[in-house]
Formats: sequence, structure tokens, C-alpha cells
Amino acid sequence: MTHQQRLDGHRAQIETWLNECFQEREPRGDLYDAMYYSLLAGGKRIRPVLVLETCRMCGGDPAAALPFAGAVEMIHTYSLIHDDLPCMDDDDLRRGRPTNHKVYGEATAVLAGDGLLTAAFETMLELPPELPPERALAAAGLLARAAGGRGMVGGQVLDMAGEGHSLSLAEVEELQRLKTGALIAAAAEMGCIVAGGTQEQRQAVRHYAERLGLAFQVRDDILDVVGDEATLGKPIGSDARSEKTTFVTLKGLDACRTLVKRLTGEAIEALAPFGGEGGALCWLAEQLAGREK
Repeated sequence: MTHQQRLDGHRAQIETWLNECFQEREPRGDLYDAMYYSLLAGGKRIRPVLVLETCRMCGGDPAAALPFAGAVEMIHTYSLIHDDLPCMDDDDLRRGRPTNHKVYGEATAVLAGDGLLTAAFETMLELPPELPPERALAAAGLLARAAGGRGMVGGQVLDMAGEGHSLSLAEVEELQRLKTGALIAAAAEMGCIVAGGTQEQRQAVRHYAERLGLAFQVRDDILDVVGDEATLGKPIGSDARSEKTTFVTLKGLDACRTLVKRLTGEAIEALAPFGGEGGALCWLAEQLAGREK
């Protein structure tokens, strides 16, 4: 099995799991349609793939980690729905389709995001009998911290506050560590927790994911300048229009490309303790470093 086949297998499992969510539900207007609209809109599924592959790499059964992988994707999707709202980034296009509020209205979009956020924790805390409850609780607690004011939400606040202001490199790094990096790092560590990994393994996968997340954001900043809108599935130049300080505005395109390579190398190096078992995640880091969308 190639690295790509392994990760594609994880993605297929995730898509099946997500498609089966909310099947048994009472009518609630457009709420569940709006939740599905964004949850099943595609995407790279990086965060849930990290959950499943780190679980496997640390000796666990990826099937046991599926609810946690799905929960991470629910939280990521809710954040995209809310980020696109007029009160935040005011975007009309996401993944090549109209944003959620453009289809269902602002009020339903807000509630769809709320529904996905709470469903994530409901899913994780159902505590399947084959998983020790302390692992499920530890994983859920980790995700709660990464998604809230000490993580993703806090980063979004800093992002909005920084519009129209010149930020230092340290400020941009902190902003992106919270807004983008926190959820990516949590996803990787959650898989290790579900597998019953050691503290050393948790530290290694977290370091990998932190470097991966920062490289991902720097590449995102590059693509917002030189990317193709049709390929990206969203408008380019949005950072400049919002007067946001990015890695590109601080360092320039060439330096950012060099930074992506360095961060990717550091991510791969962090997986050295896993030997050949870390091959798929090393391959993933290299693929993301050169992505065009």
C-alpha cells in the first residue's frame, strides 16, 4: 500500500462516517440541510486524516478514532461557516460554491455552525465501550481547549483585531498558531491519545503537527497572492482587501517559499522516532508544502 492509498483510505472512511451523521433526526427547518451543505462540501480533510493516521502510527485502531476524526471536521466546518459571515470575513465563495449564509441566510448559517460545534462533543462523549473512557475524555478536553479562546476562537479574535494594523512577525505567528495551528495540532495528538500512546509519542506528533500547521498557513498566504481562484475555489487577494498582515507582507514570496520548506523538514524530522511507520505523514507534509489549493 502506498502512502497516498493509506491516506485516501482514511478519507474514504471519514466521508462515509460524515454522510451517516444526523440520519435519524426530527425536522428542524433548514438546519440539518445547512449543516450537511458545508460538512459534505469536500475539502482536504487534513485534520480528520491526522486523527486516524496518528492513531494507526501509535498502534491503535483507526476505526476507534473515527468519531474523534469526525468531531474535528465538524468543528473545522463550523469555523468556516462563521468565518464567512458578513460580520467576519464576508466571503461569498467557499470550496467553489456559495458560502452557507448565501444559500440559507445568516441566521440559519449561525445556527448550523452552532449545531456542528455541539454535535462534535456529543459524538466524542458517547464513549464507545471498546475505548477506555479516560482516553475519550482526554481527547475531548484537548479539542475543547484547541477550539476555544485559548485556541482557534482566540486566534480569530486576534485576526479581526489586526485588520488595518501593521503586525509584527511574532504577532502574526501567535495569531496563526491559535487560529490555524491549534486545531491541526490537537487533531494529531487526539489520534495518539485514542491509541493509548505515550507522552513521548504525543509530544512528537504535536511537534510534527505544529510545524505542519505553520507551513500550511504560510503556503495559504502565498496562494492568496499568486494562486488561481478557480483552483482554490475561493477569491484570491482577500488578505490585501482586508488589510491583513500576513507572512507574505512581512517576509515576501521568496522567503515564504523557503520558510515552507524549512518548516516541512522540521515536521518530518519530528517523526523520526516512529521510523517507517511515519512515512505516510511525512509524505503528507511534502504534498501540502507544494499544494495549489
